[in-house]
Amino acid sequence: MNHKQIRIGIDVGGTFTDAVAIDNETFEVLSKVKMPTTHHDKRGVASGIVQIIQRIMSENGILPGDIKFIAHGTTQATNALLEGDVARVGIVGMGTGLDARSARSETNVADIELAAGKFLTTYHKFIDSRELTAEAIDDAIDQLLARGAEVIVASEAYSVDDPANELRVMEAARSRGVYATGGHEISQLYGLKTRTRTAVVNASLIPKMMETANMTEQAVKEAGITSQLMIMRCDGGVMSIDEVRKRPILTMLSGLAAGVAGALMYEKISDGIFFEVGGTSVDISVIKNGKVMIENAQVGGHKTYLRSLDVRTLAVAGGSMIQIGGGKITDVGPRSAHIAGLEYECFTGKENLEQPAIGLVSPREGDPDYVTVRSGGGHEYALTLAGAANLLNHVPETDYARGNMESTRIAWQTLGAHLGMSAEEAARAAMDIAIRKVMAVVNQMISDYELDTGFITLVGGGGSGAVLVPAMAAKEGFKHQIANNAPYISTIGVGMAMVREQIEKTVVGATERDIKLIRAEIMDKIVQSGANESTVDVTIEIDSQRNILRAIATGSTELRSKDLASREVPVNELMRTAADALGRPAEQTELKAASGRWYLFESSEIKKSMFGLVKKKLSHVGVLDREGVVRFKKTNAYHLAFLKKNMADRFASFLEENTIYSDANATIPKTFIFYKEKMLDLTGMQTKEQLFSILEVETQLLEDNSEMLAVVYQ
Repeated sequence: MNHKQIRIGIDVGGTFTDAVAIDNETFEVLSKVKMPTTHHDKRGVASGIVQIIQRIMSENGILPGDIKFIAHGTTQATNALLEGDVARVGIVGMGTGLDARSARSETNVADIELAAGKFLTTYHKFIDSRELTAEAIDDAIDQLLARGAEVIVASEAYSVDDPANELRVMEAARSRGVYATGGHEISQLYGLKTRTRTAVVNASLIPKMMETANMTEQAVKEAGITSQLMIMRCDGGVMSIDEVRKRPILTMLSGLAAGVAGALMYEKISDGIFFEVGGTSVDISVIKNGKVMIENAQVGGHKTYLRSLDVRTLAVAGGSMIQIGGGKITDVGPRSAHIAGLEYECFTGKENLEQPAIGLVSPREGDPDYVTVRSGGGHEYALTLAGAANLLNHVPETDYARGNMESTRIAWQTLGAHLGMSAEEAARAAMDIAIRKVMAVVNQMISDYELDTGFITLVGGGGSGAVLVPAMAAKEGFKHQIANNAPYISTIGVGMAMVREQIEKTVVGATERDIKLIRAEIMDKIVQSGANESTVDVTIEIDSQRNILRAIATGSTELRSKDLASREVPVNELMRTAADALGRPAEQTELKAASGRWYLFESSEIKKSMFGLVKKKLSHVGVLDREGVVRFKKTNAYHLAFLKKNMADRFASFLEENTIYSDANATIPKTFIFYKEKMLDLTGMQTKEQLFSILEVETQLLEDNSEMLAVVYQ
């Protein structure tokens, strides 16, 4: 490899551990490796991580010094919650005065049901903050440990304003070798019950994740790698392993986030629905304006303050088995061939299906019967959705999920004959059922995020992406694509991920000082998580309805000689994409301005009403980056190109022109600013003063003659 700088991504799954080596400059995938996950090794999954690192290095001549970035994603936190394999948590609740009674109740979150019959067990002890002596703290911890607590959570009303008492309890627990965390470490939002619950979930994961973090870090050091080990977060970013030790909850659902992160960064999707399709289930997530959609995660049906990828999971996938009844196909899934312990009909040779006959199996006690095909020689295979897709020729010949067409046809002809229909009719019936199930979720997500159905692309990832996505796109009339290296898309997402941090605070009427303080705080936090400060972008959001001030920061671990994706698209191609996004003819779409990586297109339209007597001009505006990703599109939007030195006059006047005044107040427009590599989202600002406060901070190092683009709308 001539000692290129390499990024290594590792995805630790329940069955397999995958690794990819990626060129740090071109982002080309240089190598892919898969091996069984080492659950039963004395060092657990860390053993498999060191093995796969050594293998990918030795097979490709990679030296430890060549590795510029290394990160891994893991399902461990998610699996621990699903399986109830978590630590018992003791809660020291605190409050005083009039708040003491409510604090006593809100810090006692009780046991949390994680799955059927699986609970996160909690124990509770309350101390009035006025009586918080060292003896009272020690006594409370002693009582909780005696009852069975393995980790301590300190949670006090208003600790986000002053965490001193939580810190005292945490220090007392740690001084006796007990893991501890506080509500203020996990969230700075008011809402004591939700904050406590989030801290409890985090605490329950600490012992297991601490052990794995230590082993994994040691494994990387043993490989001679000096680059800091990063871990995938649930929001599609990465963080340092030191941060994992404090906030393991952030790794929950990170396996789901990795796939869409890979699609977002490697496939360059503007608006789309991403499907990571495995053997048993499909994870569905949304990309809008080139960004992944995030929401508050729930655990055991309860809201937490964990901000994670909005993903919907369905038991429809490549290995989904077929149910029949009354001479027709009645359902697809939820059981898969893997759960039933059967091979797929499409991945065997035709010689194994001589004298075929239909059989029925019930994979688990209480399950309905699923159909199989049995040969005269005693072989039995599952009829699967992958088989149906192959028979209907939806799976490309070079795809990972492409099966043996001869054995597939034998199996489905046998089923068709049993049902009194052709093999294709049977396969189509199964596929239609699967599509109907998935589209119910897709349509809900389209509605939730107000996506334009004429512009979105369905993107298939995972080993079975081609089993589901092409057929669904054809039936529902969507554009689609299968991600490059689809079976490894999650691993690529880990290897390509940026460092990410977020802070949320409860602030009523955020001032310029509040905004500057949270920006400084998020900068400190993301640098602690491993980002190079000069690469960091910060977005400030103000949610005035819920009084939330939010700062989101993303950055790279190292200075880059170019952007994460460097393919520059010709302007005429950008124009066609813009016209498509805006739903307008290409010949009526114009490039109006460009600055840095940004290209602004406009298409004007005259709308007539009242029999043509009233005419209204509509301005359709789209902003694309140099790679053709649509980052903004809106009807009735207005734009301005200006220099930084004219911000206080030209831009201020433009903002004033688009502000709506009423007797009660002035409503400033939703505003985006584009310059150099930066897209500044100012849509959360409520006042001109807030907007200019952020704008001045973000552009303080920008030269006076730098070109800037503003887009506004109401």
